[in-house]
Amino acid sequence: MLLNSTVGFIGGGNMAEAIIKGLISGGMAPRSIIVSDPVQDRRAHLASTLSVRTTDDNSEVAQQAELIVLSIKPQMAASVLTALENAITAQKLVLSIMAGISTTIIEESLQNGVRVVRAMPNTPALVQAGATAICGGRRATEADLALAKELFSLVGTVYQVGERQMDAVTGVSGSGPAYVFSFIEALSDAGVKNGLTRDVATGLAVQTVLGSAQLLQQSNEHPAVLRDRVSSPGGTTIAALHTLENGRLHGLLMDAVDAAVKRSKELAGIKLL
Repeated sequence: MLLNSTVGFIGGGNMAEAIIKGLISGGMAPRSIIVSDPVQDRRAHLASTLSVRTTDDNSEVAQQAELIVLSIKPQMAASVLTALENAITAQKLVLSIMAGISTTIIEESLQNGVRVVRAMPNTPALVQAGATAICGGRRATEADLALAKELFSLVGTVYQVGERQMDAVTGVSGSGPAYVFSFIEALSDAGVKNGLTRDVATGLAVQTVLGSAQLLQQSNEHPAVLRDRVSSPGGTTIAALHTLENGRLHGLLMDAVDAAVKRSKELAGIKLL
């Protein structure tokens, strides 16, 4: 069903590009994709590298596409949605990846009985390893949710949640790659501090994180169980873990997620009407 549709993107940033690459790798013809973006260089990049159609007119996307992906910053929601109020009809499906902006806000802004699905992907979608959560608005059907799941399955794994959980999703997986990148950077710096070259330290850190994640995924064990298996009595790992606990690593990560969740909820307060 998805591959027989025309998919339009309002906003042509990195996440939109990742999804487009997934669609094309999944078999969609590039000419079945249309992208609007105000930046000419960005439009030229997408047209030359992916062979998709581009425009600077959001209403052109709304008119031509059956599935319309809102891939803009939440701060732009008010002006973009207001301009599209009469351009998107009930026959269209709107898929929003805007952080913090609820399906209710989008439905009330666009009116016309529009169907809305909200999604929160993350940047590993750029390498088809993303984690995405989706939820449906009041008028979204099971078929609409299935279509959204089909789309995001092309760039990683997909979970369906209730909309009240979407802010938590934003804090855990939406912002999560930044936490992981910071952890890898710190691990690499520690390696350099203790005599490793930067290339070796970073390579070891990256592969350790990648391998540990794969081990956890394939074992179906609780993270604490696998951690304990690495921690020999009186060994190096338990000594290191003691230091991490003294530094409140666990609590700091939970605080970081709480901060991201709070900010997501603040974005939901943006006045659109």
